Amino acid sequence: MVNNSLVVVVIASGILFGTPLLFAALGELLAERSGVLNLGVEGMMLMGAVTGFWAVERVHAARPLVLAAAVGVAALAGAALALIHAFLVITLRANQIVSGLALTIFAGAAGLSSYLGNDLHLSGKPARYQFQEIFPKSLQDLPIVGPVIFGQPLLVYGSWACVVLIALYLTRTRPGLNVRAVGESPAAADAMGVSVPRYRYAHTLVGGAFAGIGGATFSLSITPQWVDGLTEGAGWIAIALVIFSFWRPTLCLVGAYFFGAFKALPFALQGHGVTVAPELFQTLPYVATIVALVLVSSRAARLRFGAPAALGLPYAREER
Repeated sequence: MVNNSLVVVVIASGILFGTPLLFAALGELLAERSGVLNLGVEGMMLMGAVTGFWAVERVHAARPLVLAAAVGVAALAGAALALIHAFLVITLRANQIVSGLALTIFAGAAGLSSYLGNDLHLSGKPARYQFQEIFPKSLQDLPIVGPVIFGQPLLVYGSWACVVLIALYLTRTRPGLNVRAVGESPAAADAMGVSVPRYRYAHTLVGGAFAGIGGATFSLSITPQWVDGLTEGAGWIAIALVIFSFWRPTLCLVGAYFFGAFKALPFALQGHGVTVAPELFQTLPYVATIVALVLVSSRAARLRFGAPAALGLPYAREER
C-alpha cells in the first residue's frame, strides 16, 4: 500500500516530529524579532514537557479540558522561565548568551525539570490522556494525503494556524511592525514612542510560552510519557531553525519538517528492515547549533542573513 511506503511514512512522521520544533522556533523567532536572543529554549521545552505531563496526571475533568489545561500549564511554565531571562537581559542588561545558557542548565535534563519529574513521581507511566488523530479513519486512509494531512493530532493543525497568524502579525499589523522596528533600531523605535522594554518583555514571554507548548508536544503526543531529557536537544535545533529560515515563520515550518524527517527516518528505516546507528542522528542538534552560531558570530554575517540589527544588544534610553 502506498501509505506504508518509506517516503509517505517519513513525511507523515516528519510533520509530527517537526511540530515541537516549529512551536519552539516560532517562539524564538518572536523573541529575536524584538532583539532578544534566547538560548534557554531547551530548558523551557523541558519545563513545558514535565509540567504538561503533570497536569494531565493531576487534573480530573473531561479529556478535552484536561489536554487544554495541560497545554496552558506548559505555556505558563515556559513563560515563567522566559520572564527570568527577560528580567536579566532587558532590565539588568545581562549578557543574553550567558543568561540563556544558565537557564538551560538550571531547568535542563540534570536540573529543575528532572527534579520535578522525579519528585512528583512522573517517570515510568504513560500519559493518562494524549493528543490523537481527530479526523475519521476514512480520511486517514486516503492515499498519501490521508496519513500526511488527515492523520495528525490536533497540535499539528494548531502549529499551522500559528505560522499563519505570526506571519500576518509581523507583516500586516502595527504591533508587528513595531516589534520589527524594536529589533532593528530600538533607539528609532523609542523616538517614535514605542516602548522598547515592553515589546521585548512581551515577545520574550510569548516566545517562552511557545517553547513550553513545544515541550508538551513531546510528553502529550509524540512520546506520551515523561523521562529525563525527553526533548533530546530539540531546543537547540529550534534556535538554529530561526537562523536557517532567515527569521521567516513560513520557512520555519519547512525547516522544522526537514529536521523532523531526519528524526523520524531511523524509525521508518527500522520498520522497513534497515538498521541505522542512532548516534548519527543524535549528533544533529549540536552540529546544527554550532553551524548556526558560527553563521551569526559576526554582525556582518547577521545582517547578511537577515537577522534583526539589534539582536543580542541591550538597550537603555540614556545610552542613545
